[in-house]
Amino acid sequence: MTVSYLPLRFIGEDITVEYTRHPLLRKKPTAPDAFHWQNETYDVLETLSEWFDYTRRGKMARNMRAEHLERAARRGSWGVGRYYFRVRTAGGRCFDLYYDRAPMDADDRAGRWVLYREMQPADESSSA
Repeated sequence: MTVSYLPLRFIGEDITVEYTRHPLLRKKPTAPDAFHWQNETYDVLETLSEWFDYTRRGKMARNMRAEHLERAARRGSWGVGRYYFRVRTAGGRCFDLYYDRAPMDADDRAGRWVLYREMQPADESSSA
């Protein structure tokens, strides 16, 4: 049985993440083992789902020839795209977070992690 989730609240804040074993490719991460947000550490117990979006945003959407856009949307290109993870934490809370591959500037090419939103199972929203 697949559980569907509904957004509980939007967060949209940068976070730091921890791994017990770092991913092989920095720009193609796996779900973290923990993350830090507002002076608290959230241990990730389970990855509920994961997906990616290689959509080119802003000026990056206009800097590629049309014949290359379709392939870039499927495979990605350097510094473009997001890896999303829906995780359940040790406290039972569910969050969507993502890794944004876009470099911040020439000196910081690593990308960033964002706590996107808190989620709840759809059946819990009807009882609230």
